[in-house]
Amino acid sequence: MIKVSASKKKLHIIAGRTTGVVEKNILQQDNGILDLHRNATYYGNGDKDYKFPHIKFEDKIILIMGYDTRDKWENALGGQYGCVLIDEINTADIEFVRELSTRNEYLLATLNPDSPDIPVYKEFVNRARPNEKYKKDVPPSILEELKEPEHPSWRYWFFTFLDNAGLTAEQIEEKKLSAPVGTKMYKNKILGLRGRATGLILPLKKENIITEDEAKKHKYIYYSVGCDTSYSKESHDKLSFAFIGITKERKCIVLATESRNNKDAVIPFAPSDVIPLLIAFAEKCKSKFGFSKNVYIDSADAGTISEAQKYKRNTPCIYDFAGAWKKTKIITRIQLQQSWMQTGDFLVVETCTDYIDECNTYSYTEDGQPEDGHDHCINACQYAWLPYKAKIGDMDAIKQIIKDAYD
Repeated sequence: MIKVSASKKKLHIIAGRTTGVVEKNILQQDNGILDLHRNATYYGNGDKDYKFPHIKFEDKIILIMGYDTRDKWENALGGQYGCVLIDEINTADIEFVRELSTRNEYLLATLNPDSPDIPVYKEFVNRARPNEKYKKDVPPSILEELKEPEHPSWRYWFFTFLDNAGLTAEQIEEKKLSAPVGTKMYKNKILGLRGRATGLILPLKKENIITEDEAKKHKYIYYSVGCDTSYSKESHDKLSFAFIGITKERKCIVLATESRNNKDAVIPFAPSDVIPLLIAFAEKCKSKFGFSKNVYIDSADAGTISEAQKYKRNTPCIYDFAGAWKKTKIITRIQLQQSWMQTGDFLVVETCTDYIDECNTYSYTEDGQPEDGHDHCINACQYAWLPYKAKIGDMDAIKQIIKDAYD
């Protein structure tokens, strides 16, 4: 309302799915516009000056509009407006958003996370960037999506239940428990992450996440390192390392992960830079957990594998580098991991936040295929466990269900 008051324009707009939704969620609730601005008067049925629902505030008119019916908003729009608020822009008719975006001097939009394929992300939301001061508040998976050509004056803000001053701690916990873990509703409403309606591929449960101290209590028979590479300066695709352990009880535990990308790097890294970084990661894990002689690098990246082999020829090195064992199909890898997660044979240390974040994001596409994205840390982990897949879980039971599991 401060922007409305300062604007030289007379007409402004608040839009939602219906005028009733706007009244309920924005105007009439506690701490809503009419509660906070007692000098604002709402004419729900219009008046002699404006037939549409509107607010009279100071010398300004704020039209209340629903975008659910095209005929209504097409008739209502005309001319230029000062300030525009579009509530839940992800549910709005994209033609409405396009039309209104050209008719204002200030636009504010709210949205709940939705499928990243909807047009409003590509055309509007993903062109915004977070303020540098608050960038750390935005989940990495969303930062990866903010990759369309940047509009210099558009800002992206990320809020969760914790930012809602109107909710008590008890109410927040109640809301967190209201959606089943792993569903689109949980991913969107509770975690605040984008996700397709078809759901998560590798939804982690509380039982799959353990502390570092709990991980150290297990007896390990194998350790392994995996590396998935990306050198793009244009996207948030990541260079990811994963360190896993296989226990005597046939459990696979993700013990440590590390990720970085060239888009945010002050000095971009090249394949020759990756090997020292990878060795430093393996050394940290050796000190904390144990020694993995084998390091598996994405077999599609011949350049990085070549740099690793050159490094080993020229430098004393206890590690052996090899291309990842990618004969196992992607969908079969997913089936294996899903089965291990279900039986408690796949665990993740809670400090592996980049891996956990990807599991809370990695989804099926609308045609039912695993998406090509949000999977760099997942891939690195798979490269680490693929050579040892027969040492994880109930092999006999798995063979009955997944016929090509051990091909």
